[in-house]
Amino acid sequence: MKKISMLAAALLCLGISAFAQQRPAPEQLPEYKFTTVKAAPITSIKNQASSGTCWSFSAISFLESEAIRLCNIKDEAKYPDFSEFFVVSNSYKERAEKYVRLDGKLGFSAGSGAGDVFDVVRNHGIVPNEFMTGMNYGTSLPQQAEMDAVLAAYVEAVSKTRGKLSTAWKRGFDAVVDEYLGKAPETFVVDGKTYTPASYRDAMKINPDDYVELTSFTHHPFYTWFALEVCDNWRSSLSYNVPIDELMAVVDNALENGYTICWGADVSHNGFTRGGHAILVDEEATMAGSDQERWVGKIEGKPATIKIVEGTPTQESRQIEFDNKTMTDDHGMHIFGIAQDQDGKKYYMVKNSWGETGVYKGIWYATEAFVKAQTLDITVHKSALTKDLKKKLGVK
Repeated sequence: MKKISMLAAALLCLGISAFAQQRPAPEQLPEYKFTTVKAAPITSIKNQASSGTCWSFSAISFLESEAIRLCNIKDEAKYPDFSEFFVVSNSYKERAEKYVRLDGKLGFSAGSGAGDVFDVVRNHGIVPNEFMTGMNYGTSLPQQAEMDAVLAAYVEAVSKTRGKLSTAWKRGFDAVVDEYLGKAPETFVVDGKTYTPASYRDAMKINPDDYVELTSFTHHPFYTWFALEVCDNWRSSLSYNVPIDELMAVVDNALENGYTICWGADVSHNGFTRGGHAILVDEEATMAGSDQERWVGKIEGKPATIKIVEGTPTQESRQIEFDNKTMTDDHGMHIFGIAQDQDGKKYYMVKNSWGETGVYKGIWYATEAFVKAQTLDITVHKSALTKDLKKKLGVK
C-alpha cells in the first residue's frame, strides 16, 4: 500500500452544486466534537513524507503498540520507536531478488503490505529508529523518488540480462539501498544491553506468528486462506477470508479489549478528507449548503457547509468495488480506539503517517460505514479474535 495524493478541493458554494469528484474542505464539514470512548496507547505521529511506505509506518506503529501492551510499558518516555526503514531496506533487497528470479514479472515499487513487514520482522528482527533512521541522503524527511527510480531501473536492467548473471548484481543493489537508507546495524546497545535485531525483537515480545491477517471478499470461499490479488502483495501473504460483519466484530472486540489494529484501506473515497475525517459519503444524497443557502446564497460570506448523508455498505457492494477497481490498496494506517461525536455516533480513531496534519494533528476519525466499506485487510494479534474465529482457526 502506498500513500495517495490528497486531491482535496473546495466544493462549489452555491445551490446544490456537485459534491461528486471533490473532497470537502474541513471548513465545509459540520463542526464535530469527538469524545474518546476507548483507546490503546500509541507512539508519536510519524511522517512518511514523499515515500510510498505507509505499509511500513502503519505496521511498525502497530507493533510499537503491541510492544507497549506485551511488555506492560507504562511510562510514555519509554515507549519504543522502531525503525520503519530497516523494514523497507530488507523488503527492497528481497523483492529485487524475487523480481530477477521472475524475469521482471513482478510489481516493483515502493508499495507493499503489512504481511511484508511481518516477514521482515520474522526473518531479520527489529531495530530501534535511532540506529537506522533511513535519512542517509541529505533530507530530514523521506524524499525517495530518486531512490525508487534508481532501484527500479537497476532490477529491470538485471532482469533483462541474457545468459548467466554476474555475481556482483545483488551486492551492487544492496549497496545502493544501503547508501540511500543507511546500513542496518548488526548489533546495538539499548539501556546498557547489547542486542541483535533478532534478540531485540524477542526482547520486545514480538512473535510474528502470533498475528492474523483478515479480509472479506466473495470471490474466494469464506473461512479459507488466500493471497489478496493486489500488486503490492508481492510476497503473496495470506489473509483469512471472513464475512464483513465478522471482520467488523473482530475490530470491535480488539479495541474493546485493549488491542489495536493494522488497517489496510482505500482512501480514494471523497469522504476521506484532508482534515481528519473518514466518512462514507453518499454522493448522490449529500449536497453543499442548507436549504436556505440553496435559494438565497451563503450568509455573511461564510463557506457552505455540507449536509452529510452516509451510504450503507454491504458484502455485495464491497465486491463490486473491488472487482471494478474503485476500491484497492491505497493506504495503510493504525486503528487504536473508539470515539463518539457530539450526537453519539461511533467512530474509529486512526493514527496516520502524514505528520501532525489535519484538524486532529495526524489522527483521523472514521465512521463504521467507512471502515466496513473501504477495508482491504486488517491484522490483529490472535488473542484479539472473536471466540468464533479462534475456534475456526484453532487459536487457544
